[in-house]
Amino acid sequence: MFVITSFFTSILAAYGYWEAASEKNSSLTNSWLKFSRIAFTLHAFSVFGIVASLFSIIYSHRYEYHYAWSHSSNHLPVYYMISCFWEGQEGSFLLWIFWHVILGAVLIKVNNKWEAPVMAIFMMVQAFLASMIIGVVIPWLNVKIGSSPFILMKESMPDLPVYQIRPDFIAEDGNGLNPLLQNYWMVIHPPTLFLGFASTIVPFAYCMAGLWKGWTKEWIRPALPWALFAAIILGTGIMMGAYWAYETLNFGGYWNWDPVENAVYVPWLILIASLHLMISYKNSGTALRMAVIMVTASFLLILYATFLTRSGILGDSSVHSFTDLGLSGQLLIYLLTFTFLATWLIIRRWNTIPFEEKEPSIFSREFWIFIGVAFLSMAAFQVLATTSIPVYNAIAKLLGFELALAPPAKPEIHYSYWQMGFAIAIAILSGIGQFFWWKKMDSKQLWDALYLPLIAALLLTALVVMLGAIDAYAGEEIKPMVKMAYILLLTASIFSICSNIMIFVKVVKNNYRITGGAIAHIGVALMLIGILFSSGYSKIVSLNNTGLLYSKEFSEEVNRDNLLLFRNAPEKMKDLQLIYKGQRIEVKGYSGYVNKDWTFPMDDPYKVILRKDLKDKDVVVFKKGDTLQTNPENTFYEVAYVKANSDTFTLFPRVQQNVKMGNVVSPDIKHFFGRDLYSHLSAIPIKPEERDWSQTQTHTIKQGDTIYINDYVAIFKHVDVIHTVPGIELGKNDFAVVAHIMLLGEDGSAYPMHPNLVVLTDQSSAGSIPEMNEELGVKITLDKILPESHEFVFSVNTCQKDYIIIKAIEKPGINLLWIGTFMVLFGLIMAMFRRYREFILMRDKGQEIA
Repeated sequence: MFVITSFFTSILAAYGYWEAASEKNSSLTNSWLKFSRIAFTLHAFSVFGIVASLFSIIYSHRYEYHYAWSHSSNHLPVYYMISCFWEGQEGSFLLWIFWHVILGAVLIKVNNKWEAPVMAIFMMVQAFLASMIIGVVIPWLNVKIGSSPFILMKESMPDLPVYQIRPDFIAEDGNGLNPLLQNYWMVIHPPTLFLGFASTIVPFAYCMAGLWKGWTKEWIRPALPWALFAAIILGTGIMMGAYWAYETLNFGGYWNWDPVENAVYVPWLILIASLHLMISYKNSGTALRMAVIMVTASFLLILYATFLTRSGILGDSSVHSFTDLGLSGQLLIYLLTFTFLATWLIIRRWNTIPFEEKEPSIFSREFWIFIGVAFLSMAAFQVLATTSIPVYNAIAKLLGFELALAPPAKPEIHYSYWQMGFAIAIAILSGIGQFFWWKKMDSKQLWDALYLPLIAALLLTALVVMLGAIDAYAGEEIKPMVKMAYILLLTASIFSICSNIMIFVKVVKNNYRITGGAIAHIGVALMLIGILFSSGYSKIVSLNNTGLLYSKEFSEEVNRDNLLLFRNAPEKMKDLQLIYKGQRIEVKGYSGYVNKDWTFPMDDPYKVILRKDLKDKDVVVFKKGDTLQTNPENTFYEVAYVKANSDTFTLFPRVQQNVKMGNVVSPDIKHFFGRDLYSHLSAIPIKPEERDWSQTQTHTIKQGDTIYINDYVAIFKHVDVIHTVPGIELGKNDFAVVAHIMLLGEDGSAYPMHPNLVVLTDQSSAGSIPEMNEELGVKITLDKILPESHEFVFSVNTCQKDYIIIKAIEKPGINLLWIGTFMVLFGLIMAMFRRYREFILMRDKGQEIA
């Protein structure tokens, strides 16, 4: 009901606003505005109803619904249930629709004369989005419109055999959330990114409304703060995704040039270019035509990105893309509709859009803005052209011939080399252009302004080169051309920083509110330096210097670039000693990690029993024998990094054991002032139940006897009779015998082991509970008791000792990337508030369209 209502009310609101914008009679205009606002309000309540209903279904584990079953499970905490909401296509479309409702409400509130034409365009887009979650099939055309998040399991999967036997069958548990999304960044990153997607419609709607109504230049003022807002939010979403990848994935970085990453990066570049053009027109009355084209392109590229990621056209070329739900045709219509509409309006009004016939001088700010926009556009086009290779192949196939183009074999090299050239140019331009921004210059004045930052940049770059920071690339020699490009990028970035600092110092004295541009440009340059060093000069420090292969089954890279750590056996890595301490788990109600050896597993994999008291400092949080809740998928591996005469630190790289995806590895990171130490596991032992155990050895011994197990000595101390066994309910006459065995390691370390024999008197039966020592790979089982001879029968099995294979990477200068990101966002925020104040001031003066 809510879904259908939201779709039709969006159409009614769009129609009402169109009538209001077209109507000449003011009383009729007000009537249509009132009608449209009512329709929008009903639409908003419908969307809120859909959101509440879907989350209620997920939260209540209503597995009769396919969406809840596909994306959630019984044991997910609430904050990951929020991630379930937008994991699927339907939920992410709904999130986008939700943000449109919020933005629409703000537009209605802040606009007067612009409300009708802007909201007409806005609600047209919303109607297309709302159609994506209808899930209706038109019978006579056999065409499906949208995909509903409320479809039932029996409707989605009617051929399941269980429905033939039990038509009312409901699954007891769900399929679960993708383990890669079980991260706190995935709770906040998608909403931020989709708000960025949604906000790009606002400057586009102002632009289209301006062309429609003939206000071909007046749209700039109200659209500019929204364009800044979109750039801020979309940029924040992109960088949140980068940090999620850095913290969660194990490819060793934050950007992998995945097609879905590229599809978001390109609109942001074009949006930044359009911002510069809009500001140029605002200040000097030039570049309006280019501003119209670039604002339009930024929104259409968002639609194109949506088509790429949701149509299934990317296939296996992206790890982020959604599977095709049969919406590819609908997505294509969505894209083509607004492409056609925008093109028609631009052509219709092209001759009425003001433009400068005179070519700008090389010493004008307009010239340098145009050059900067050109390089931003080329950078975007290069990424877009390569990312769209699957689209070219699909079009060729549709036309009846085979193109068979392949994406780059090494995308990180392909994209990075191209983008580095554009980055050098953009850094130089962001330094030079700022001087022209504030005053007119001739060649002499330009040189007088530039020679100080240029000399500073050359000297600082020379100092960096002399210190050797340009001579180590992951332990490999850099090619001369690449090294030269690195030096040029460093020089250009330092030049940009110095230039913009000079501008900032001059401007801040007069009005700090207009320093946003200088701050943002400094941030961009810092980001480029951070990217250069953290990516170009990251260095693998966990090299295998033993000369031995860990395993022939491992790749050359794993054998070469990783350290093998046995538990509690130190290994040297540069100036550090690495000690693997063992496996750790998280339990509900305890803030730290818990030693897995301190727990007994239960039949329910989500529960464990404590073998000893669990303390937080000196306070007992849980007692021995308590049953605790845990997540069996997540295991953390404690690794101590010990440095002589320095503080020891500990990292906990994680492995998620997932039925569908296998072992999903996530790093742990130690942050230093000038670098990060990034560590992740490359291999772990298989589960105990799947290991190759040695042939069973049986020992019949008495208390006090000693036996030998491989290179270890086992001393059988004594036995105790106990009447409580964790996880087992004993009857009144039942009991258990626990054997106390001390196992001595090669270095003399003592490892107590306590195998149990449970005797069920009433049933005249007994059962063994073996004890395993993961560190030594030893399992001891108390099989039987021989009362006549006072002897005990033990069976012993051995396997590979507990180990991990770990990779560690130093990433220098990465903090400059994050600091630069914050500076860019801060500068854009300052500019946004400044431009918003200008708009409000003119609106309140009754000059909203002026």
